[in-house]
Amino acid sequence: MRTENSFQCRAEEFRALHQRAGIFVIPNPWDAGSARILETLGFKALATTSAGLAYSLAKPDGHAAITREQTLQNVQSIINVTDLPVSADLENGFGDDPLKCAQTIRLAANTGLSGGSIEDATGDPNDPIYPFELSVDRIKAAVEAARSQPYPFTLTARAENLIHGRPDLKDTIKRLVAYADAGADVLFAPGLKTKEEIETVVKAVSPKPVNVIMGLAGDNFSLNMLEDMGVKRVSVGSSLVRAAYGGFFKAVEEILQKGTFSFADDAKPYADLNKLFSN
Repeated sequence: MRTENSFQCRAEEFRALHQRAGIFVIPNPWDAGSARILETLGFKALATTSAGLAYSLAKPDGHAAITREQTLQNVQSIINVTDLPVSADLENGFGDDPLKCAQTIRLAANTGLSGGSIEDATGDPNDPIYPFELSVDRIKAAVEAARSQPYPFTLTARAENLIHGRPDLKDTIKRLVAYADAGADVLFAPGLKTKEEIETVVKAVSPKPVNVIMGLAGDNFSLNMLEDMGVKRVSVGSSLVRAAYGGFFKAVEEILQKGTFSFADDAKPYADLNKLFSN
């Protein structure tokens, strides 16, 4: 049974992962089943993926594709089947106003989450990034809400311009430094591509931990390489759900194009999955 005390313990475990020496991977499940699998494989914490949830609901990833209620329901289903700390992709806080971000953090914490992320992307393709001052105010409000919780809620602040057609590393760093100064616990800028970019970001926000996303096509950094750059945490975004769908597509294409079923030779055995989910 998940209790308030277990939420406290998991939140403290999550905070400790960011404080101890060494790098760690925080993989991204999209539902309760994938979360259970990742726990059995030995990971120490999990983070949800908005893209994975959207795809499972037959929707594209993007702002307003899934609601806050759907996001928190999915989070709750994951928390209910794992003893690991769970952080959530809370997109842009599901609203422009700083008060909306704060409300989202409070609702997220009420589910038993150990952390969550707020990004500075608006969801408007014509004006994709919030103005700097508003972006900082949104993180300040989220931090205040996180600090009001009875356990340590780890807040990740995301600077999104690199993946929204604004490849301005100087602005990205300015935002990350401001978010760190506002009290964010972890900093994250998806879209960093080179060793020099990653090291520059790590140095700029030090000693706050930095999350880097891997698992995208063309990525060639190992965990050892990232640790040498000073990265603390590595997430994989939608890459695991895309890998799962990749196998699904290959199986279906074999049936349709060849009329054969050899894909079953590589499938996880029925008995193994039944055993895993019986525990």
